[in-house]
Amino acid sequence: MQKTVVLNVVGLTPSLLGENTPFLSSWAAIGQVVPIATVLPAVTCSVQATYLTGKLPDEHGIVANGWYFRDECEVKFWRQSNKLVQAPKVWEIAKSIDPNFSCANLFWWYNMYSSVDYAITLRPMYPADGRKLPDIYTHPSDVRSQIQSDLGNFPLFDFWGPKTSISSSQWIANSAKWIEERYSPTLSLVYLPHLDYCLQRFGNNQTQIQADLREIDAVCGDLIKYYQARNIQVIILSEYGITPVSKAVDINRVLRENGLIAVREELGRELLDFGASIAFAVADHQIAHVYVNDPAYISKVRSLLEATDGVAQVLDEEGKQAYHLAHPRSGELVAIAGPDAWFTYYYWLDDAKAPDFARTVDIHRKPGYDPVELFLDPQMKLPQVKVALKLLKKQLGFRYLMDVIPLDASLVRGSHGHITTSLAEGPLFITHQTHLVNENRIEATDVCSLILKHLNQE
Repeated sequence: MQKTVVLNVVGLTPSLLGENTPFLSSWAAIGQVVPIATVLPAVTCSVQATYLTGKLPDEHGIVANGWYFRDECEVKFWRQSNKLVQAPKVWEIAKSIDPNFSCANLFWWYNMYSSVDYAITLRPMYPADGRKLPDIYTHPSDVRSQIQSDLGNFPLFDFWGPKTSISSSQWIANSAKWIEERYSPTLSLVYLPHLDYCLQRFGNNQTQIQADLREIDAVCGDLIKYYQARNIQVIILSEYGITPVSKAVDINRVLRENGLIAVREELGRELLDFGASIAFAVADHQIAHVYVNDPAYISKVRSLLEATDGVAQVLDEEGKQAYHLAHPRSGELVAIAGPDAWFTYYYWLDDAKAPDFARTVDIHRKPGYDPVELFLDPQMKLPQVKVALKLLKKQLGFRYLMDVIPLDASLVRGSHGHITTSLAEGPLFITHQTHLVNENRIEATDVCSLILKHLNQE
């Protein structure tokens, strides 16, 4: 098999290739840039699962970045077990063709306990004293200590949150080289998320994101030259395009104002009580799975949401089948936001009763995706001083609450999830093996077979 690397440059679209991406633009010009017709929802976990299996969400089961676990009455986001993906993956198919094939998965999602030969992904430590410490999960397990000894700890707080920077994507790129030099896998899957952050903060305004474009261009350029010097072919792709938004839709507040959501008060703050609610929404960028515990209310909930400003469409059972979301993990209804709107997870009606985690970076306890975590509260006086004092408490071993995130959803200027109508603003696939791509655009389900075609060249 021909050695191949897939660089997943999150958020990269044909329209972003230009003067701020000099290396990627020149590299793409030598080959072929093909738009990808993405899946619904166009979010990380669903798209990656489709790329790696060639199946749609109703087959592989990854209907969003998180969903309602009905038997536990809990919403869970960003699970990591590969066993949640209910279809064979590209590396398993390749292994069945060539027993000598090997694969490295570097930070693509659902990377724990999979059948890849080499795996690295983020896995923070959460000691009992409340701290969150940077760490990774690896397979083989001894890679964990060796690579962090060589490259330093994975920069977790540069990966997500208001401190995000190129450091996390640079570390992942360095880890890909580290794995290549020691194990030389046949296929390497490399996740480079840097553009995701600025695009959600600012939309696709090139003036505001030009520094970020140049940073990821430099990382990609260095990595591509490294692999090409070793005669390894490179594929570049992205998962979705991020489009400008101007409207935040508080879908759970709509449900609550109509008596459909139950909350439980703890220490003066409100927690959404999923099992006791008639209906609630699990918001995920521009889509929301709406779970209706009492089927008698489905029609009422649908009518209510269809009348909500910013909601473009509400899928029932027939609609879910049409969009390949008819899976037991999906909500009874699926709401799709308009192109300029996105869904918040907010369910409280008074900010004084917001849960304590609402003002923190907490991707697991929030019952929905929260891009506001990318911002420091603009109303906070001397934010750097406040953050420094909290970090001092951490270093001294005291409990602390890093409550520096605002509750102002209007700060978010870019989102994704709905199917982008403009191919120039959607995901792309770039290869120098132009004879392998004969179409003007490809389906998301074609990516798996295209990777296999690159591997299987004579």
